[in-house]
Amino acid sequence: MYNLPNLLTLSRIVVIPIIFLSVYITTKSWAVFAAVLFIIASITDYFDGYLARSRNETSAFGRLLDPIADKLLVASALVVLLAKPGMIEYKISFIPVIVILCREILVSGLREFLREVNVGMPVTRLAKWKTGFQMTALSMMLLKGVWYWGGIGEVLLWIAGVLTFITGYQYFQRSFEYVQTVEATGKKSVSAETEPVAKVKKTPVKSVKKTDSAKKTVKKTGAKSKKTSA
Repeated sequence: MYNLPNLLTLSRIVVIPIIFLSVYITTKSWAVFAAVLFIIASITDYFDGYLARSRNETSAFGRLLDPIADKLLVASALVVLLAKPGMIEYKISFIPVIVILCREILVSGLREFLREVNVGMPVTRLAKWKTGFQMTALSMMLLKGVWYWGGIGEVLLWIAGVLTFITGYQYFQRSFEYVQTVEATGKKSVSAETEPVAKVKKTPVKSVKKTDSAKKTVKKTGAKSKKTSA
C-alpha cells in the first residue's frame, strides 16, 4: 500500500495545510512557497499514475485515494483564492470557481453511485484538458501580486470553468442514460415476472370450483340413496 505512487498521492493531501496558511501569512516569500508546492503537487497527479502503471504497482488504495487527493487540492486552492484579498480581481470570476466546486462534488457523487453498480467512469480527453487549464490557472493565480503574469490566471480560470461545465454535463448525461436503461430493464423484468404468477393464481381457483361442484354431486347422490333405502 505504501509504495511510491501512493506516497506521491498522499503528498498532495499533506501540502494542503501549508498552501492554506498563505491566507494568514501574506508575505511574498510564503506566497511563492505555497504556489511552488501547489505546482509540484499538481505534477505528481501525472507521475503517480504513470509510475503505478509502469511499475505494476496499481492498487485499490491508490484508485480510491487519487481522485480524492485531486479534489481536495483543487478545492483548497479555490478557497485560498476566495479568502485571500486581491486574488480575484473581478467578482464575476466567482462564477467559474463555483462551477468547478460544484462539478467536483457532482462527479464524486456520480462515481460513488456507479461504483456500487460496477460501472466505470473513464476520463475523457476533454477532461484532461480541463485539468491542465485548471491547474495552470490556479498556479498562476496563487502567484498574483508576486509574478507579473499572475493576472492571466484569471482568464485561464474562465477557460477551465467552461471546460468544467461541459465535462460535468457529459458525465451527468452518461450516468442519467445508464439510470434510465436500468429502470426500463427493471420494469420489463418485473412485468415479466408477474405474468406467470397470475396464471398460478388462477389454477387453485378453478380447482376450488371443481371441488365445490364435486361436493354438490356427492350430496345429491347421498340424498337419492337415502330415498331409495327408505
